[in-house]
Amino acid sequence: MSRFLAIYHGAADDADKSEVSDEQRTGFMNAWAKWAQDHEGALVDNGSPLFRKKRVTAEGSDDFTDSKTGYAIVEADSHDEAVQIFSDHPHLRLFKGNWIEVLECPPIPG
Repeated sequence: MSRFLAIYHGAADDADKSEVSDEQRTGFMNAWAKWAQDHEGALVDNGSPLFRKKRVTAEGSDDFTDSKTGYAIVEADSHDEAVQIFSDHPHLRLFKGNWIEVLECPPIPG
């Protein structure tokens, strides 16, 4: 069993996000909860939204923005199985162009 980090990417800008009604937001949150329940055996960390981003370099740090909006961690027997877990995630339908990056997290060699 391997671990996989899923990073949610959002395509919508702030103007698009303001167009989401309370009803749509509630439906999305309910769909997310159902997805989490359906995959509870694989979920290691339900994750959270990603806000207030800082980039750290040898020269210091600065604020930045990008398309990353959240993350989750799952365990699966293969990369393809991990991808399948996220194939029906409600994030993919919230805004046109949303996508999910699924990265394998192998154990650190020791």
